[in-house]
Amino acid sequence: MSTEKVHDAEKASIEDYREEHHVDLANNVNARIQNPLHGIPKAKLMAQVEQFAREKGMEEQLPYLKKGALLAQNPKDFENIPELDEEDRAIIRREVTHKWSQPKDMYKTVIICSIAAAVQGWDQEGSNGANLSFPDEFGISDGAGDPNASTNQWIVGLINSGPYVGAALIGCWLTDPLNILLGRRGTIFVCGIFCTLSVIGSACAQTWPQLLTTRLLLGIGMGAKASTVPVFAAENTPASIRGGLVMSWQLWTAFGIFLGVASNLILSGVGPIAWRLQLGSAFLPAIPLVIGVYFCPESPRWYMKKGRYQEAYRSLKRLRNSELQAAKDLYYVHRQLEEEFAIIKGSNYFSRFIELFTIPRVRRATLASFVVMIAQQMCGINIIAFYSSSIFVDAGYSEKQALLASFGFGAVNFVFAFPAVWTIDTFGRRNLLLFTFPNMAWTLLAAGMCFFIPSDNAARVPLIALFIFIFAAFYSPGEGPVPFTYSAEVFPLTHREMGMSWAVATCFFWASVLSMTFPRMIGALGPEGSFGFYAALNIIALIMIFFLLPETKQRTLEELDYVFAVPTSKHIAYQGGVFLPYWIKKWVFRQKHAELKPLYNFDEVESITVFEKGVGH
Repeated sequence: MSTEKVHDAEKASIEDYREEHHVDLANNVNARIQNPLHGIPKAKLMAQVEQFAREKGMEEQLPYLKKGALLAQNPKDFENIPELDEEDRAIIRREVTHKWSQPKDMYKTVIICSIAAAVQGWDQEGSNGANLSFPDEFGISDGAGDPNASTNQWIVGLINSGPYVGAALIGCWLTDPLNILLGRRGTIFVCGIFCTLSVIGSACAQTWPQLLTTRLLLGIGMGAKASTVPVFAAENTPASIRGGLVMSWQLWTAFGIFLGVASNLILSGVGPIAWRLQLGSAFLPAIPLVIGVYFCPESPRWYMKKGRYQEAYRSLKRLRNSELQAAKDLYYVHRQLEEEFAIIKGSNYFSRFIELFTIPRVRRATLASFVVMIAQQMCGINIIAFYSSSIFVDAGYSEKQALLASFGFGAVNFVFAFPAVWTIDTFGRRNLLLFTFPNMAWTLLAAGMCFFIPSDNAARVPLIALFIFIFAAFYSPGEGPVPFTYSAEVFPLTHREMGMSWAVATCFFWASVLSMTFPRMIGALGPEGSFGFYAALNIIALIMIFFLLPETKQRTLEELDYVFAVPTSKHIAYQGGVFLPYWIKKWVFRQKHAELKPLYNFDEVESITVFEKGVGH
């Protein structure tokens, strides 16, 4: 096709969108990256598979590779592919009917990823209990009677923010080179070492600068780990359960927070060294992480990017229920990588970072991941996670009662994370956020207002605790699991590691800002003003999510390229001009016959999309 004809076709596609508010992007570059087998004649495809098998020394697997290539080319029509026998078709049907029936190595991978998340939660929670005593130990008390209270509040905030500063400035940006050099497993192993030694060091600190240094080192391990583990899980899991398994990062982070608050409570009675044990106890889950990570199969995509196809195939056979599925994913991802390498040839670390903001499709994913990550800090959950013990003491609890209340917060945060395992792939990422953010706003505001109740009123502290617990119950199935799941899936293969580094650095940078400023904010505004401030930020985050965050639930890689090919201005116009009026008609005025005109039209990709995202995602 001539250049003029291609240009005319693209122009017509844009005009169709303007007329219909549908997206027609079957000719865009990224759609081609994700659909390399579409339209290839059968004989030519079989010849290509044979050549691939010869080049990679996989002639023994050729029958499976041929079947897999045909299946990847026409996944929706597998019943009519003559090369597949009834046993093959039964395997493909079972992918849909028994989606949670996966090999033990798949679940072994999920367990290790869950332990990594628990390390993350425990690491951030140790300081919550330690905040009650380490300032006195180092002479940086921020009590109202101390003449240096305002300065000490900043120092305590800086120490608490240490891991997030280290993660945002160093740890996250080491993700790309570490993954290239060591693979997913090797990166997680190194991070586990950092998370083990640094928390032991923090328990032995003799001055507050030493404690700050160990906290910064902890951040290096936390940042690279948080950027790698969701990608490791996403690349190893099939699409039908990807959201549920990748979001286990947040579920088990919540479990780690719960273990952390339980540890703080248990260790609170051991005397002056309690804060040291509270900080140091976080090494416990890091040990099985370091030992167990190499019992998991490495990401097949990483092996393939290194040209180690035999190892990739062995890894895939451990992660899939049948050799047919392994062969399908191997060949399909191989063709994806060929297209990818053709586009990023000559790119380097810095050019990939710049492209996060210059390539339109990638830039929209960068914006969406930024919105969902900064919203996690705007919602105010971490003022509770980092400082709940101090907040409850300010409310009128004793230190023991404050730690008990924090334990209750950790339990609620963990228990209410479970529903998201099922709802994230059905109700959807965007809908979960749109439902939970208004509820987080009013509960946080109510908790702040309860500080106006006189301190001698018996209802004051229980009401504050109640609204904080309700706030956590709304956070856990929404803004808790969505950000890391969402960010791990929105970037194309070409920019996945760099994109995840950006997303996690965004999260940790603003977590460091929150952690650093909250002690001083409490001193200046009081808990009433501080809680009201974060309640207002919830509303701002809700507006940002409504206009800037596309839905990604159960979309294949192909379809996500279509979603993020829609200009941001078009998405904003649709949400404000089409979806919002529809929602008001249907739910405010109760008009049963209100119709919603769709933003996306996937008719053209339905026949060429991959039945399961597989290792490609």
